[in-house]
Amino acid sequence: MTDAKPGTLRPGGRTARVRAAVLKAAGDALAESGFNELDLAEIARRAEVGKTTVYRRWSTPAGLVADLLADMAEQSLPRTETGTLDGDLRANARLVAKTLRDPRQGPLFKAVIAAATCDAEAAAALHRFYATRIAEWAPCAQQAVERGDLPTGTDPHEVIRAVSAPLYYRLLATGEPLDEAAADQAAAAAAAAARAGAYT
Repeated sequence: MTDAKPGTLRPGGRTARVRAAVLKAAGDALAESGFNELDLAEIARRAEVGKTTVYRRWSTPAGLVADLLADMAEQSLPRTETGTLDGDLRANARLVAKTLRDPRQGPLFKAVIAAATCDAEAAAALHRFYATRIAEWAPCAQQAVERGDLPTGTDPHEVIRAVSAPLYYRLLATGEPLDEAAADQAAAAAAAAARAGAYT
């Protein structure tokens, strides 16, 4: 088996299948027990692959988390285009809320964020993940600027961050419901602030 980096080989090959099995096992383990309990030997056992393969390819738990986040970014649903700023931001907020309240994804994100607070490699991977997702959705705010719905000079990335921030606050700090009402409120607040020029 080749030593190429994860995700760089042809899809459908044995390497891709091994990677998928290992990343699923890692995601399950993170959701169940958190980053501190992430053990490469246990991941190999869960994924039914050799320990040598896992250690050679991912080296550390943080390296495994980094690849898991890269895969999650690749698998994320594409941006919804409704034709209006309010509709687009609401679609974004509802997608974020749905992901965070998912019985597996919510705990998984908590574990990854916790890992990022104590490991530089995990933090860098988390930053790349969110940069990818924000870049995916930023065009909806840029299009609103071009339509004249937002002030010239609005930073579209800040608008998207403003949509997600209160939802992550609920996940990590308050434990309040992550329902559609919360999502819609976050989207409406971000849209109102953007129209008022808060993100120029």
